[in-house]
Amino acid sequence: MVTPDLPMAGLKRGRKSKQEEVRMSKDGLCAIVTGSASGLGAATAAILAKGGARIVVNYSSSKGEAEATADLCRSAGADVIVVQGDVSRDEDCRKIAAAAAPWGRLDVLVNNAGTTKHVPHDRMDDLSAEDFQRIYAVNTIGPFQMIRAARAQLEAGAKASGRSSAVVNISSVAGISGGGSSVAYAASKGALNTMTQSLARALAPLIRVNTVCPGYID
Repeated sequence: MVTPDLPMAGLKRGRKSKQEEVRMSKDGLCAIVTGSASGLGAATAAILAKGGARIVVNYSSSKGEAEATADLCRSAGADVIVVQGDVSRDEDCRKIAAAAAPWGRLDVLVNNAGTTKHVPHDRMDDLSAEDFQRIYAVNTIGPFQMIRAARAQLEAGAKASGRSSAVVNISSVAGISGGGSSVAYAASKGALNTMTQSLARALAPLIRVNTVCPGYID
C-alpha cells in the first residue's frame, strides 16, 4: 500500500540531481524503529545505520538483544538511543517518541513491534477475547499511538528537509489473505492496513504513511 511523495504547499524545494535524491533518501535520517531488538526490526535499523542515521532502537523485554542491535548500528556509524517501551501503552509510546526530541525532527517512523498467538483457525475455543485485545493492542493500537506521539516531530522533519517524512507500518500478508498464525493476528493486520489508508489521507502531504506486508519470515 503506497502513498505518493506529494509536494508540500508552502515549502520550497531546490532542484536536486538524481544522485542527491538517492543519497538524501538514506543518509542522515532521524528514525525510530519499534520492536528493533531482533528480526526484521533489527535488520531495518542496521540498514538505516549504514546511511549514518540517528536511530531510536526500541524493545519491550529483550534488553540484551536491543543493546546488541545498537552496538551493530553504532559500528556502522549511527548515533543510537535505546529505549524500553511497550507500544500497547500510550505513555510508553510518548516516551519512545520523546527520546528523539533532542534531534529536533524525525524523518522516519517504522512501526515494527508486533505480537501473536499461534492457534489453528478452526480452534475457535482456544482464542479468547483477551487474546484478541492483547494482539490488537500491540499490532493495531500501538502503531496508531506511535504515529500520534511522533506526529509533531515527523511534521518538523518534513518542514526541515522539504520532503515528506515517512511512516512505515509493518503488517503481514495475513492481513490480506486472512491466513497467518491465528484469526486474531490476521484481523489485527487487516485493521492495520485499513488504518494506514486512513492516516495516509489524513496526514498528507507532510507525512507519508505506507504499509509493508511481508510473508513468513524464519
